[in-house]
Amino acid sequence: MSSQVLVEAPGVHRVEAHTPREPGPGEALVAVHAVGICGSDREVYQGNRPEGYVRYPLVPGHEWSGTVTAVGAGVPGSLAGRKVVGEGFRNCQVCDRCHAGETTLCTAGYEETGFTRPGAMAATLTLPARLLHVLPDDADLTAAALLEPAACIAAAALKANARPGERVAVVGTGTLGMFAVQFLAAGSPAELLVVGTRNDREALARRFGASDFRLRSQELPAGFDVVIETAGSASAARTAAALLRRGGRLVLTGIPAPGADGLDPTDLVVRQLEVHTVFGAPPDAWAHTVRVFGAGLLDPLPLVTHEVPLTDFPRAIELVGAGDPAVGKVLLRP
Repeated sequence: MSSQVLVEAPGVHRVEAHTPREPGPGEALVAVHAVGICGSDREVYQGNRPEGYVRYPLVPGHEWSGTVTAVGAGVPGSLAGRKVVGEGFRNCQVCDRCHAGETTLCTAGYEETGFTRPGAMAATLTLPARLLHVLPDDADLTAAALLEPAACIAAAALKANARPGERVAVVGTGTLGMFAVQFLAAGSPAELLVVGTRNDREALARRFGASDFRLRSQELPAGFDVVIETAGSASAARTAAALLRRGGRLVLTGIPAPGADGLDPTDLVVRQLEVHTVFGAPPDAWAHTVRVFGAGLLDPLPLVTHEVPLTDFPRAIELVGAGDPAVGKVLLRP
């Protein structure tokens, strides 16, 4: 019997029988191969996700990979049988932000797979086919389950616009940080510094292309052209800004706790820093990620440390929040 995880309310869930929903016009039915768990899934379960960004009861799961098994009317039949990943934001396609390609800023309101719409912690997922991105036939679907966080970092890399020969840096050594290292390394930088809080991430950072690794507690160099911050704390954002040369480019991807002390506006103006932020991944970032992955320039598998059955959802949530350095990316397998 196929199953799904249903979070009925904060702290309350059950694993129940799953019935696939046949795709309607413009939709596709996907057999889920694997689904990743991140901090936002833990927020959903614990009940501390910001109001308006979750709707209970809910099947979570926004990081996933799978294979199309059926399509609805108006969808090319050739999509059936293809390996895919999919965008999460359910944009309206008609507002000015959607027309500009900024679908994560859709003015019709926030709707996202796994948060306000049924997610991938189930045997199948039915969603608009326009959100799917087709993978190469030989793609590793376990690795591809991590392409959603990779796409968020692709959005940051595109905004950073790092040029070959520039000095670049990443602050943060989690999943997002390690993807940032890979994207920046692909651009042939003169130097790629990674700044973190754990020595045990140095080997992996260097494997992905870092030329230097420092702890935030150490004396840090400066004068970098581009810095991508992925740690999600106000102090990490300040560290990232301090690394930049005058006129440098900063991209913030982490989301600190509300009310955190931010960057000094006087410093931003006097040093004329160019600051960008990222919330989710628009279509161009997804397309870029799939291309880079297909070209073999993105290697998500070393980030996966645990794969557990869907029925072990509570254990997976516990692993993600344990703070154990041995725990990297946790995948659920339906």
